[in-house]
Amino acid sequence: MRMGWKIGKVEMENPFVLAPMAGVTDLPFRRICREQGAGLVCMEMVSAKAITYHNKNTEALMEIHESEHPVSLQLFGSEPELMGEAARSIEERPFDILDINMGCPVPKVVNNGEGSALLKNPALIGRIVSAVSGAVKKPVTVKMRIGFENVPVDIVEIAKIAEDAGAAAIAVHARTRQQYYSGKADWDAIRRVKEAVSIPVIGNGDVDSPQKAEALMRETGCDAVMVGRAVRGNPWIFRELNRYFRDGREPERPCLEEVREMILRHARDVIALKGEYTGIREMRKHVAWYTAGMRHSAGLRRESNTIGSYEELERMLDRLQ
Repeated sequence: MRMGWKIGKVEMENPFVLAPMAGVTDLPFRRICREQGAGLVCMEMVSAKAITYHNKNTEALMEIHESEHPVSLQLFGSEPELMGEAARSIEERPFDILDINMGCPVPKVVNNGEGSALLKNPALIGRIVSAVSGAVKKPVTVKMRIGFENVPVDIVEIAKIAEDAGAAAIAVHARTRQQYYSGKADWDAIRRVKEAVSIPVIGNGDVDSPQKAEALMRETGCDAVMVGRAVRGNPWIFRELNRYFRDGREPERPCLEEVREMILRHARDVIALKGEYTGIREMRKHVAWYTAGMRHSAGLRRESNTIGSYEELERMLDRLQ
């Protein structure tokens, strides 16, 4: 299959995309996924309002390293003018693509009328996409879910509105807001969107192996596959996707030593960026994900919740078997 594809003028060498995930896709993890073969990496979502207020924590979220390109920065908000203003104010930053979040299901975001709540108001979606795409020269994309509880949502109509308003690509997470991350993704919704628009469509939902990625692309005709939860503790999935799609090779899982080295490298990078106190605490969840399914992983998980230094992490991992 053809591996390369484009969003606007931005070229990707393969169709495998790291999904934006709050608290997960920070700079160190994006770099690891890029090295493992992700064709496009997406940053944690950033509040348009916080950008206009010059929030210090938001500055840190927007840090980009030259090794991770192409990279997509994701904005969330619900006010077209403010979204456009925020986009204009950050365009000089080194991201390649600007994404608009229309999928976040978290109550504090939804209750502000942001994230997946935007699906309830297609006309507002059109105004937001138009304001953002009109404010910047970089390609603007949209990531959306396929429904919102108790509200009729025509995802195909919304996709067309986004395209007409200037979206250069659409990512469809084939779950409704009320599903959060449970239940089966409705891949048919991705197919219907793909058939309705002429811009690239990125399929998202239930891809946790190269075979699932292949099935998603075959069944929906989507241009690229976005991997979310399956990449937590498993950046090697991008290496496996590339191998499988290039020559049909069944993926080899990383050995214990490779997992151990990756955890320690990940920890060093997070500590270098955020300091040991914050970094090692942020690594606790990653350690649980990296070691899930291993012998004694429940004990490791309990122990990782108390580690307070890089040395403690190293000692704990020496016992991996």
